[in-house]
Amino acid sequence: MKAARYYGKGDIRVDDVDEPKPGDGQLLVDVEWCGICGSDLHEFIIGPGILPTKEKPHPISGQHIPLTLGHELCGRVRSPPAGSKFQDGDAVMVDPRVLCRSCLPCKSGSSHCCSNLGYVGATTGFGGFGEKVIVTEDCLYLLPPEIPLEVSAVLEPLVIVHHAIKVSGVKDFKDKDVLVLGGGPIGFALLLCLKAAGANKVVVSEPAGARRNQVSEFCSSVINPFQEDVAKRCMELTDGKGVEVVFDCAGVVPALEGAMDAIRFEGLYVMVAIWEQPITIPCHKFVPKHITMKGSYIFDDDSMQEVIQMIVDSKLVGIEKMVTGRISVHDIVSKGFEELINHKDQHIKILVSPK
Repeated sequence: MKAARYYGKGDIRVDDVDEPKPGDGQLLVDVEWCGICGSDLHEFIIGPGILPTKEKPHPISGQHIPLTLGHELCGRVRSPPAGSKFQDGDAVMVDPRVLCRSCLPCKSGSSHCCSNLGYVGATTGFGGFGEKVIVTEDCLYLLPPEIPLEVSAVLEPLVIVHHAIKVSGVKDFKDKDVLVLGGGPIGFALLLCLKAAGANKVVVSEPAGARRNQVSEFCSSVINPFQEDVAKRCMELTDGKGVEVVFDCAGVVPALEGAMDAIRFEGLYVMVAIWEQPITIPCHKFVPKHITMKGSYIFDDDSMQEVIQMIVDSKLVGIEKMVTGRISVHDIVSKGFEELINHKDQHIKILVSPK
């Protein structure tokens, strides 16, 4: 089968590889679409960071590069074994988390904090940029007719931000003033989920013009942080009070510092972005305001089904607008990774077909 495999910094090749063979409790899935994630792009630009290498293979699976990446994937079940709850050809979304189920967080019901967390592709060696993957049955979610495979690959980032909203602990966003830092894939997905959660006043800070245009339909105000003072503008929009909740989907120092000025006393700062470097919290702003900071990473066991149900119930709309490109796996470097490097601000999500 064909698979786009990662060999190292700037090196992805479309190879002919053997089809993976399912073991006990595993199902074979024909991949329809897989999204290029920011983490995939980071590994392509910077080189192996979180990915296992030949010198340091994955401690559980033993996998190492070259690997077939891709964890935002959907597809169809192929020849399930007797006794499976799935039928041949069923459209499914893949939960890409590889969990140990034996660490304290997993045993405590907090699998999103798994001490040995891995992902389809990076951990298993065969991901969604290949024609087929094998996963355990409990990682598959049957897709209803309301969610076509053509857009299903965007569910994974939606589930991540849905979980972040749950982590915030805010029960009702209707009367909350919210600032979202960054209008990229995660920021855009967050806007859709915040709208589904009933948020009325959401301000987005995003420097790229194309992305500001993309998010403008789903938020109340958009700020260009290169031309406007984010904190000053947020104060104007909230009658001098400041925003109550900040979701950081940018992961850059200027955005963090501006948000610390924009947030009101006893405000909430939710970190969704994965920072490339350690950061310093401006404590002279953070401490006097008694700001609460929370982190949110991946998602829990319930969030995937919750997001699917939200779409079925027409509570989460506009997900098709997250897709800004569709390409063949044969063009994954030039029209996928290099396109995102050279024209990143023009895209939300590029989907790859391995066929």
